[in-house]
Amino acid sequence: MTHSSLDRRGFLRLGTRTVAAAASLAVAVDLGLAGQASAHSWGGNLSQGSSGSDVAELQIRIAGWAADSASQSYVAVDGSFGPGTDAALRRFQSAYGLSADGVAGPQTFSVLNSLEKSDGSTAHFDFSEFTSHDGSGFGGGKVGASEVKENVRRTMYKLEALRKKAGGSAVTINSGFRSVAYNSSVGGASNSMHVYGVAADLAVAGHSTLQVYRIAETCGFSGLETYTVSWQHVDSRVEHSNYGSGFWWWQDGVA
Repeated sequence: MTHSSLDRRGFLRLGTRTVAAAASLAVAVDLGLAGQASAHSWGGNLSQGSSGSDVAELQIRIAGWAADSASQSYVAVDGSFGPGTDAALRRFQSAYGLSADGVAGPQTFSVLNSLEKSDGSTAHFDFSEFTSHDGSGFGGGKVGASEVKENVRRTMYKLEALRKKAGGSAVTINSGFRSVAYNSSVGGASNSMHVYGVAADLAVAGHSTLQVYRIAETCGFSGLETYTVSWQHVDSRVEHSNYGSGFWWWQDGVA
């Protein structure tokens, strides 16, 4: 799915069949802080024309590879393997040293599962980094805690792509999910994407906010706050039109 219109409106900011990974692939993946993965059980090879829950999970995991350059596009998590999923998969495969053939098979599954930790978080991010700063965990938002946590998980996979594109530099999460009460206390907009768990404010070691903004333009994020501050806000508002924000908002346009 691709969108071409740019809406500059925004919200107030503030900050198996388990496949064993070959040793050579483990090096290529840059496991870093990854723990022992509770690997997703993939049912078989996936390619254009495939459909079902495995395709939806694949789409979640490669969503950060939505584009090669600045593009208001994203990988729809609809369980239908079409051209957009194919293109994102090929980018993912190329980035991790795999054959970019558009077929998710044992080697691709091995890398995907190496990016998953046993609690469902990802190799370089922990759920604790995204909980509300008032101690409410994932509770007290505008949707239930389980929905928030799933939204955070999906954001993590996009951030894994952003981190990879930034050369593996460390990503610091300044703000993830916010409870409604905490969001109000820090002056956040009442319908901030933070209260749904689909937003993050972050910084990347060794990279300016402008550089991070430019990388995020390729990662399927439909909400990008200005790069003139010391952190970068990213969110996936277009994919959650039921939250009342079904429009693209790249505050500084294409950087």
